[in-house]
Amino acid sequence: MQVQKINRQIREKSIQNLKNKMERKKNKKPLEAYAASWAGEDRLYDCVGYTIFIVLPTSGCQWARDSGGCTMCSYIADSPLCDIGDDDLIRIFDLQWNKQLDKVDITSYENVAIKLFVSGSFLNCNEVPKNVQEYIFNKFNKYDNLKEVIVESKPEFIDEDSLIRLASLIPDKIFEIGIGLETSNEETRQNKINKGITNRAFEDCVSLINSIEDYDIRAKAYLLVKPILISEKEAIQEAIESAEYAKKVGVKRIAYCPATVHAGTLMDSLWKKGSYNPPWIWSTVKIIKEVRKNVDIPFIMDTAGFGTRRGPFNCKKCNSKLKSLIIESNLTQEIPEELEDFTCECKDKWLADLEFGEVLNTTTNPKC
Repeated sequence: MQVQKINRQIREKSIQNLKNKMERKKNKKPLEAYAASWAGEDRLYDCVGYTIFIVLPTSGCQWARDSGGCTMCSYIADSPLCDIGDDDLIRIFDLQWNKQLDKVDITSYENVAIKLFVSGSFLNCNEVPKNVQEYIFNKFNKYDNLKEVIVESKPEFIDEDSLIRLASLIPDKIFEIGIGLETSNEETRQNKINKGITNRAFEDCVSLINSIEDYDIRAKAYLLVKPILISEKEAIQEAIESAEYAKKVGVKRIAYCPATVHAGTLMDSLWKKGSYNPPWIWSTVKIIKEVRKNVDIPFIMDTAGFGTRRGPFNCKKCNSKLKSLIIESNLTQEIPEELEDFTCECKDKWLADLEFGEVLNTTTNPKC
């Protein structure tokens, strides 16, 4: 398909530019500089708790390296694009983990979660070797108040042996694997996102996770709000239908990721040409209202990038307020009364976009 071909060309050019930039620098960026961590209040399955987020540098997403990857994702651009030794990965994890422990005594919290991100799939042993995975999980098992351990992986790296091997190291904790389903619409996922995942593969993977009875292993679906080449109205409908599908398949939690434009992606190329805009924040509000009513599993709407030039945007009058109300909805798993009735003069432009976007065959929005 033409989209996949263009996407791969853009990715290869982006990776080469990054390599050239690295080679030109006299003092190369140290590996630990690619890592990050932060922490704060967050929603756990049954309550509001304290969550630590850690991003580890790895050799890069295998799907992105082999095929060009997803049309919206820039994670590979944030990796050092080289093999990283086991000792270095362990050292970098310890630096970030201890950094967070030095900031806050996590034993003072009753409910703590850890979300661990890499450039691709945590369960891909070419990215995170088994001994590194196990070293990290053994660290987590020392804390009784650490209730949830969350990682991400593509389905091809999720197998029964890996799940049981890691779950057995944290036997009394929820072990959650986030899978980038993005949408239940296979045409969109394959030809507009270039995800490389079929519905059948996703369903089989969730079924496998749910079949393991000795440990509390759960599947989470990541859903993208507004891929390239679809209208605002279609984006809303797909997001709602995808949540219903994910629940039916058997996932236990959903995380919506409204599109933000990242450099070096096909989405970025279309955005620069005026052929794509991220979703309206109004669209995310619509999705929240519909899904809260009809899908009875926990979900959050990520607000990263809200109100920025490259992210979801309404107008300067309501961006910040709606972002705070959506964060409140994430924490309470309810619709705040103020969000239910909230309005702004820019809402008419959003409604016009929904009404006429498909007629005009456009994926860009008449933003304020």
